Amino acid sequence: MSVPVGVAPPDAIRRKVEAWLAEDDPADAIALTARPDGPAETVLSINGCRVRVVPCPTPLAARAALHDRADGERLVLLTELTDTELGDGVLAHLSKQTVRKIDPWDLVRQMFGGVAALDPTLVRVGRWVANALTDHAPADGWPAPPGAILTRDHALRSLTSELLDLPPAELDDSGLVQWSTDARRQLRFTQLPEAIADGITAYLTGTAGHAAVPMMAAVRAGHGVDVIPLGLLAGLLWSAGTGGAVQVEAAVGRTRLEPRFGGLRPSPQQAESLHQAAEAWVYRTVESGDNGRDEAMRMLRRAEAIAAEIGITAMLGASTVLPSGFVQRLRAFADAVRLAVPAGGSAHPAAVARAQSALATVEAHRAAEPRRVETARMAVRLLRWLHTTDGPPPATLLDALHRQVRQDGWVDRARLDVFAGDPDQQVAEAYRLLHRAVDARRSRHDQQFATLLAAATNAETEPGALLRVEDVLDRVVQPLLDTGRRVLLLVMDGMGVAAATELAESITRSGAWVELTPDGGPRTGVLAALPTVTEASRCSLLSGRIAAGGQQAERKAFEQRFAAGRLLHKSALRAGAGAALDPDVLAALDDKSIRLVAAVVNTIDDALDRSDPGTTVWGDDTITAVGDLLTSAGDPDRVVVIVSDHGHVVDRGPESVTLPSASSENRWRPPTDPPGDAEVAVAGSRIVLGGGSVVLPWREEVRYGPRKAGYHGGAAPAEAVIPLLMLTAGDDLAVPGWAGAPVASPDWWREPLTESTPSPADPAPATRRRPRKSLEQQTDGLFDLTPAVVAPAAAPPVPTAPDPVAALLSSERYAQRRDPRLPLADERVAALLNTLIAGGDRATLDTLAARSGVPAHRINGTITALRRLLQVEGYPVLTLDADGRTVHLNRALLVEQFELEPR
Repeated sequence: MSVPVGVAPPDAIRRKVEAWLAEDDPADAIALTARPDGPAETVLSINGCRVRVVPCPTPLAARAALHDRADGERLVLLTELTDTELGDGVLAHLSKQTVRKIDPWDLVRQMFGGVAALDPTLVRVGRWVANALTDHAPADGWPAPPGAILTRDHALRSLTSELLDLPPAELDDSGLVQWSTDARRQLRFTQLPEAIADGITAYLTGTAGHAAVPMMAAVRAGHGVDVIPLGLLAGLLWSAGTGGAVQVEAAVGRTRLEPRFGGLRPSPQQAESLHQAAEAWVYRTVESGDNGRDEAMRMLRRAEAIAAEIGITAMLGASTVLPSGFVQRLRAFADAVRLAVPAGGSAHPAAVARAQSALATVEAHRAAEPRRVETARMAVRLLRWLHTTDGPPPATLLDALHRQVRQDGWVDRARLDVFAGDPDQQVAEAYRLLHRAVDARRSRHDQQFATLLAAATNAETEPGALLRVEDVLDRVVQPLLDTGRRVLLLVMDGMGVAAATELAESITRSGAWVELTPDGGPRTGVLAALPTVTEASRCSLLSGRIAAGGQQAERKAFEQRFAAGRLLHKSALRAGAGAALDPDVLAALDDKSIRLVAAVVNTIDDALDRSDPGTTVWGDDTITAVGDLLTSAGDPDRVVVIVSDHGHVVDRGPESVTLPSASSENRWRPPTDPPGDAEVAVAGSRIVLGGGSVVLPWREEVRYGPRKAGYHGGAAPAEAVIPLLMLTAGDDLAVPGWAGAPVASPDWWREPLTESTPSPADPAPATRRRPRKSLEQQTDGLFDLTPAVVAPAAAPPVPTAPDPVAALLSSERYAQRRDPRLPLADERVAALLNTLIAGGDRATLDTLAARSGVPAHRINGTITALRRLLQVEGYPVLTLDADGRTVHLNRALLVEQFELEPR
């Protein structure tokens, strides 16, 4: 009696017939066990052979099919009948004289090149694999396995690759995420039977990790193209902390997101894996070019749209890639800034520390906008400056000038960014409050400077150590020429101290140029002629005396003083197509008989009329003439002096105050009326215009003439203090009286605050130091972050922890490792290590240089020498962070390698 059997899939029939024909069986027909359903007959063409498939529910139907067979035709009889039911007469015409079965695993062996055996683990996966391999075999066949056995991985990887239209090598999480962006390739998978789809998903879990389960669930639910947005959101919803409103919002969000996974509730592990894969796709795609960035942004916007649909927009601040997350983090930072802005006095260190922490969160966002992040950094720097106690007013004009060069010029650089603001109104309001607090202190400083300037000018006070613009040629340039050095004098028209800090950083960043300062001490500056306009101050600079005039007057005076020198104005620097500099300029720089070349660069001054000088970062990339001139002037015997004729103030927009004046000048007027609260009256030999007597505003928001992007002419230190930079491409001690510069930025610019940091006084003007000054004068308190706490007299003595630095310097191994050829002074080793320890075993290179007395350009070499000294048997005690600026100390390894544990 026959046993009911299933319908044979057409592909299975074809595969079986192919195998039969390959056997060279002389029989003209083959009978296969299968339900004889379907169309009456089907004709196949296999390798040029005509094969007719005939359903045979009865022995008579089988006999009829055999009788009607045409010459050269082969028959396939599909029947549920047994050998006995068919009878010997029919069996005699059949292959192997029996009804043969369609074994799907036999077909699998055949389709993979006739392998000798199957991996038992493949068979245990289930019959669905054999059926799927039969039904979905590619036109050119399955790839043969590398050995004689068809392994589970080879079979499933081949099947999955075919069904997903994805190369076998890309069946990992990154490949699947990329595949999910193509709706066309997902269509075939969505139409698979549930058993095959489940099996493929299970296999992908092994190759692509836990992310495969929610990913393929989303595809099957019709949301495959949203896999990346869903993954970005899953990382927020499944990682939310326990308790509180956030956890409730996350739970609601998870429930609303589950239908997009076909009702699946991903496990935390699956959600996190999908989140990581989605974020990795975003990073890769963004870095692939403009088209990639556009595609990534489309996915990010889609994720934000889904977040709005399920009501979790408020949670996006936890995302490191979604643009809304960046805005939310920036708003949280703005809240911290608002709370840290002091109503009066100094900012509280705990509030500043919280703003620093909020800034770190903003910086960690991968979709952060660089300009807005940099403005946030400037805001934190200004908070740290407001934390310092405003010291007593400067006693002399030189002290006030140095305060501008060493402190307030850096404040100006930061507040220009904050003044430019942020497009988000919540952030903008915080910056407005901060700028107002900074402006209040800076205005006091401006008034103090202007008062001292007016007093010294009116009294014709001798300059002493103060360097005036008319003295630069005599006191700076001529001494350099006297030593046999060639000089390139760059006159940066309109450059104030704030812009000079940016320019100096950009020039010295590569190490090709080294900055020099007087005796290796802090930077100094130059006092402009009055009023602080080009006609007065630049002519005085290039004449070597107080004078007024334009380019012709400047050239005449310069050539009278330096007959063998060359003065180049803007028009002379311009070149024809393809050349950065005019050939005559290059010839002058190459001519060793021309000891002095002076070039006037007007980029900054031009921006005051036609651009936005407040938001431009002034470097050798934005002032291209500087980079071009320095590239052509890099001789070892040449010294570059960068100076300005005056600075500038930027337009304050609606905060500007326009005062009446009898002239059309923007920042100075004749003394027709007495000076007001925002002005000072000056008179004397240094007043070049106005008949020797003018009124100058000291408040930066005041102007008299038409509105522009920026102004100059007044008595604000941003206008009247000229930066002075000296650079060399060779030995930093080759210029007498000048040496390698220390780190120029003030502590508050680069050093984070802790909640316990006391408010330091605004540093008094630093005195010049001799180069290579001994470190013995430094006290241990230099590296203390918190004041010492005195224990009550009755308390028992508390044993102090051993000092690892002192123990290191006295250790035998340290003495053995010291290299007498390249000695690193013990005092310097101690200063560097103490700085690292005080900073929690980490510090930036600038911090290490500033606190250990190392010139800024030598700190890299010093740290390299210290690393060699402390590195025992290849184990790095000191490492440099990926940013290239932060040094880490492995204190435990230091103690172990040098055996510093007390015995």
